Order: sequence, then C-alpha cells, then structure tokens
Amino acid sequence: MASRLGLRLNPLSRGRKAPPEAAVPPERPSGRLVWLHARDHVHLPAAAELARRIRDDDGHPVLLTFPAELAAEATSHIGILTATVPADQPGDARAFVDHWRPECAVIVGGELRAALLGELDRWRIPHAMINARAPALARGRDSWWPGTLRSVLARMRHVHVIDETAARAFLKAGANPAAVHVSGRLEEGSAALPCTEAERAALAHRWAARPVWLAADLPQDEETAVIEAHRHALRLAHRLLLIVMPRDPARVPALAERMETQERWAVARRSQEEEPDPETEVYIVENPSEYGLWYRLAPITFLGGSLSGTGCYRNPMEAAALGSAIIHGPRPGPWGVAFGRLGAARGARSVASASDLAEALADLLSPDRMARLAGAAWGVCSDGVEATERALSLVRHLLGEE
Repeated sequence: MASRLGLRLNPLSRGRKAPPEAAVPPERPSGRLVWLHARDHVHLPAAAELARRIRDDDGHPVLLTFPAELAAEATSHIGILTATVPADQPGDARAFVDHWRPECAVIVGGELRAALLGELDRWRIPHAMINARAPALARGRDSWWPGTLRSVLARMRHVHVIDETAARAFLKAGANPAAVHVSGRLEEGSAALPCTEAERAALAHRWAARPVWLAADLPQDEETAVIEAHRHALRLAHRLLLIVMPRDPARVPALAERMETQERWAVARRSQEEEPDPETEVYIVENPSEYGLWYRLAPITFLGGSLSGTGCYRNPMEAAALGSAIIHGPRPGPWGVAFGRLGAARGARSVASASDLAEALADLLSPDRMARLAGAAWGVCSDGVEATERALSLVRHLLGEE
C-alpha cells in the first residue's frame, strides 16, 4: 500500500461545537456504506486491507476513519473514502452518523467511542468490534461517568478478539460472554503485491540457476552494510545477484559508480533498460510499484531502514506474503507488531550490525534454512488471511447478507 490516501477530511469537530472553519464532508456515496474505524497506527493496515476486500469482493462503498494524528501516514486504495474520526462528543457523533448513515460499523481494535456507539444504537445501525486486544475508552473525553466502559461493552453484540488473553480482558471489563469470540489477528495489508506474470516468468527462467537477494528501500546510511554483506556472500556463492531498490532514486548513479569502481562489480540499471546477464552481480531498480515482482524473484529480502536508519520503511508482511525470507535490523519503524509476530513464529531473521547482516545472508544461502524462515513467515500471513475472511463474513452478517 504505497499510495497515499486519495481523500482526506478534517474532523467534523474537536469540541462540543463545530468551528466555523470545519470542512464540509463530501456527499455520502450511494449503496450500502460500510464504516470501518482503525483505533491506531497498529490497526490501520489491517483496517485498510479489510476495506479493500469489502470493496473488491462485495462491491460495497467503504468509509475508513482513523485518529487525526494518522492522517499523514495513512494509506488506502482507490475507491475508499477516508476521514479522521470526529471527537467522541455527542454533537460531533450525531453529526457524523447523521451525514454518513452507514449500513453497519466495524471498529478495528479495542477502542470504545461511547458517543459514536450510542448514536449507532439510536439509529439501530448494527456494529461490531474486531481485531481487539484490550478494551479502552477513546482518549480526549474527561466527562465519562464511572462504569461507562462496562456499560458500553455490555451492549455490544459482536466482540472479536485476537486471542484468549484478549478475551479474558474483555470479559473482565464487562463484555457479554455470548458476544466474545476469538478470531485471530487480521491480515495486515499483506495481500500479494501485483506484478506482470510474463516478466516474472521470463526473469525467473533467466535466473533459475542463480541465488538472488533483495535490499528493499535502502537508505544511503545502510548502503555500506549491504555492500559488505554482498561482498562476503559472493565468496560463498559467486553467482549471487543483488537486487537493490534505493530509498532515494537520486542515489542510483552514485551507488552504481561506487559498486563499479570500488568493488569492481558488474552493475545493471533497470532505468537504463539494462538487463542482468550471467556476469551481473548487482541489479539496481527504482520503481516502487514493482516490489511485487522483486519479492517473488528474491528468496531473501533485507528491509531497508531497519538497521541504522529511522526505522523500517516497508511492511514486512509484503515480503512474507510472497515467500521471501526476511532479514531486518533492530528498528521496526511503524511495523513493530508485524515484526513481533514474525519473530515469535521464527519467520524473520533479526540482525544488529553490518557484520550480523553478512552472516545472516550467508546462512540463508542454505536452501533449507531459507525455506524454513520463509515458510514460517507465510504461516503468519496465512493466519491473518483466515481472520480477515472471518471478518468479511461478520460484515456480511451485519448487512443481513449471510
């Protein structure tokens, strides 16, 4: 999900009365509108993936909301309306629901927005909570009476949680036992990125006898680590091909020159329409829309930004979903939960330094070790797919379609 949200709205209100400059929301789309709300940045990728599935599989328009602080990082797919969620105050909630009139509402995460849920009840709009870990009232409201959390939870008819620990937390907080179901974690935006199959097949045939690895979204301050790792690995597998996607396309000429002059490697550049031949050691690519192609062709992927940068730039589930074994550094960026799941399943290799990266790459050149790592990561993705299917079934139930 690399593209930015196509439509962003200001909150309807941040207080009890809408300010004069408040943006007028667009018209409600025709059809059976499904409203999804992502609690925070952890749940936003999963909510966006579910929104895409509702749109593509069932043809319903979707409104995806999130907290205002996520507006800059939120991403979506064409055809999905997006907005920052209004303040959880009665007037704001009333205006929001009155304007959008969703057919159903789904909260992704354990956040309880009592005013909005009250409006949904008033309009008799069916709603549910999914992918929930722990119950909590929305922040920014200081006037709730004691017992509000228990009262709100007791009225919810569908509370789908990630595991038994979460189920116990919701039951202790006051959820109806009949409403609580353990459904697992949703797929975190890990639907397989697309590629041109004819090109994939042609390159796979050409590189069939070669080991390949990918340095994805590589920042300048990690270039040396990747070069050192490739140099070390070439001693073990002299036909190894490195595909590198620089974070900054402007770095391509300088990076190519460094590799050619200092390392004396044969370098091909895709932007120059150069194709790797059997002697090519590095293939530099630039188009982020082609990640689906490179993840499929590279059995090993190092995720840039995670070693010495500001944090990992790519969702690790993208590589995991396409069978590429993942190497990453200690800086997960916004993908901490995803890396935690992969690490717990032994589906990713964590490194702390440039020398660790070189050792990990050399170790994963073993087909068996590479396959075990990629297989474990795929298992994590598969669990998410099943939970997403259950969430889709729940949405259809709320709409009266199942």
